[in-house]
Amino acid sequence: MPTNVKDLLAEANAAVPKLSPAEAAERMRSGDVLVVDVRDPTEVQQSGRLKGALNVSRGMLEFRADPESQYHNPEFRKDKTILLHCASGGRSALAGKTLQDMGYTSVFNIGGFKDLAEAGIDTEPA
Repeated sequence: MPTNVKDLLAEANAAVPKLSPAEAAERMRSGDVLVVDVRDPTEVQQSGRLKGALNVSRGMLEFRADPESQYHNPEFRKDKTILLHCASGGRSALAGKTLQDMGYTSVFNIGGFKDLAEAGIDTEPA
């Protein structure tokens, strides 16, 4: 059982498949994916977000993803592919593992915002 952040990240990275920016862009073009930015709102305000991404801070993810929660966001559907990113890939790995634990089956870590934006994925102001 994980006992520290390093162990939690290792477990999450082993469980959640990681896509390159090119693979992420291809999935995004194919449609029927939910791109979730798990950075805090202040981070998103400073840098913008991937075009069409839903910002759900890491601390609210479980509440937004659980259909039984009063805070549920209906964009979270278990039949949809979910692409997660943060600033560098750590929080998105942890978020992906959490979603898997909640029964989501098609979950991918697409890494950090800067790398994705530099790879040419469209961004927009927050």
